[in-house]
Amino acid sequence: NLHDNLNFYPKLERMPGGRPLWQVAGKRDPDQELEAQRWIESIIGERFPAGYSYEDALRNGIILCKLMNRLIPGVITRINTSGGDYKMMDNLSQFHKACVAYGVDDVDLFQSVDLWDRKNIVAVTMTIFAIGRTCYKHPEFRGPYLGPRPSEENRREWSEEQIRAGECVIGLQAGTNKGANQSGQNFGASRKIILGK
Repeated sequence: NLHDNLNFYPKLERMPGGRPLWQVAGKRDPDQELEAQRWIESIIGERFPAGYSYEDALRNGIILCKLMNRLIPGVITRINTSGGDYKMMDNLSQFHKACVAYGVDDVDLFQSVDLWDRKNIVAVTMTIFAIGRTCYKHPEFRGPYLGPRPSEENRREWSEEQIRAGECVIGLQAGTNKGANQSGQNFGASRKIILGK
């Protein structure tokens, strides 16, 4: 239960932006976040900074940029490690571009404000899992993997003869002549059933 782990969230009653903490907490999965964190740590070869929550460790984009540089060496040429908010937001922008270059779908990417304003940390975690799924598509990647292997297209080709034969088959969507039916139903006078005699 999220509320049992007091160290999971910073000591806030409201998230930045005014949303109550309990509203956001119900949607987050600490096990999934821990799995994503452990995966990132194993890829980049570094631990998350001690004393920081999951979202605060990722917020400046440095760890995310390091992750993408491990997956595509040199894709992010400059990671901003100091400077103002603008520089840190630039890290998130570079991370998004690297994700697209790696093959992550645009729809799987979180918005920068989701992480920066801590509005939707679930979307951040889902993006990390999307990166993990995309790793399966890269034969040069040797693991560890995150999440299940994505399904692949299983295209089938049918000959004209097979298509014509299939047109003669009545599918089960049309119904069936087996099972419960009205055969043997009597119309007219009802049967007399007398109990106890």
